[in-house]
Amino acid sequence: MWQEQSDALRSTLKVAAGRRPRVKSVLVIDVGGTSVKILATGQPESLVVSIRIEAHPQAHGVGSEETCRADWTYDAVSIGYPGPVLSGRPSAEPVNLGRGWIAFDFAQAFGRPVKVMNDAAMQALGSYKGGKMLFLGLGTGLGTALIDNGVVKAMELGHLPYKKGTYENYVGRAGLERSGKKKWRRHVADVVERLTAALRPDDTVIGGGNVEKLNALPRRCRAGENANAFRGGFRLWAGTDVLPSNLPPRRARSKQKR
Repeated sequence: MWQEQSDALRSTLKVAAGRRPRVKSVLVIDVGGTSVKILATGQPESLVVSIRIEAHPQAHGVGSEETCRADWTYDAVSIGYPGPVLSGRPSAEPVNLGRGWIAFDFAQAFGRPVKVMNDAAMQALGSYKGGKMLFLGLGTGLGTALIDNGVVKAMELGHLPYKKGTYENYVGRAGLERSGKKKWRRHVADVVERLTAALRPDDTVIGGGNVEKLNALPRRCRAGENANAFRGGFRLWAGTDVLPSNLPPRRARSKQKR
């Protein structure tokens, strides 16, 4: 069992690494609706930069002084983007942020090779242990990704119709605020049951910032951690045999962006 999981994980890393050059250190940026979480290889703790919700990439911390710190060295950059990504670039502007992401030159901003990946897919990659895994991220909306025998597939299942709206209308942040925790938890359980019945994964991970608001996980599910987004970002550049050993601690320093 564990050997099968190990083989599947190595397959995932091989797909993720592809023909990219080996790098020694990576800067990982997890872009959220209200903050940017940042970690570089070898750093003891992550950095959280609070931002304005209407921010464009530069104002959102991408390529700014906070992420280009003089005391943080890195050879490549991984960015978890809160929206659809096609061929390594944002293919649509994010719903909850400002515009300017599609045309932004990330590699020029950092002066390093940059890989952009859907944020749910990046956290899913960091959560993966083998087989067919479904990732559901409970946050501003509903982030979804599927990894099938090492192949990462970012999905937009949150936009599927559900009741009088969409899945993310009911299990995202707006649904939580509108319905209250008790009813929201019932919606989450129902959505998880529907999606797992349709996709039949071997493993289901529920992550995102609101997973802690569940009083119990749905059956046959395990909880993910936001730290897995960093692991996924590291894995994008890792070789097939080497994984960065450092993971960020649960607590991070916060810095207000004015």
